[in-house]
Amino acid sequence: MQLITISESAQAHFRKLLSSQDEEGVNIRVFVVNPGTPNAECGVSYCPPDAVEEDDMELKYEGFSAMVDPDSAAYLEAAEIDYQTDKLGGQLTLKAPNAKARKVADDAPAEDRIRYLLESEINPQLANHGGRVALIELTPEGYAILQFGGGCHGCSMVDVTLKEGVEKTMVERIPEVVGVRDATEHETGENPYYS
Repeated sequence: MQLITISESAQAHFRKLLSSQDEEGVNIRVFVVNPGTPNAECGVSYCPPDAVEEDDMELKYEGFSAMVDPDSAAYLEAAEIDYQTDKLGGQLTLKAPNAKARKVADDAPAEDRIRYLLESEINPQLANHGGRVALIELTPEGYAILQFGGGCHGCSMVDVTLKEGVEKTMVERIPEVVGVRDATEHETGENPYYS
């Protein structure tokens, strides 16, 4: 699997940016700050020759290289960088589905696969509404007991989110899971939409 996929338009964008650098041999660096945590952030920066470390991984593209440090590499698996233009200019997007949680093997314990699914796919969607969810336990019967927090704590839509979003995704992707249950006491939440 390719560590990072950089679209043709993004490669052209990087070549243009790098051609305007005064220093010879400047490339880009792709990195993750706070990898493996809910606060993980991906970034791209200039990487002059004197900033290249001995253990950096070099990904070669036409006209430039992307440097990746070993700590970021595991969290950049399946990352995609794209550049789209519109009437207002251009937008560089970096998607790194494994930045918040290191990818686990298909044969890893079910709890690890559930946590990875929560951190890599479900929590980023819930974060748009200020919420998050964590696994408390996987029961012997196959129920994932979940704890909602943030904007989900006390939200009147949490049942819909739980059944239509989280449970549906989890049952499809993790064969050991037969359903999910919410352990959150939503009445104690401060969300104003709880009814």
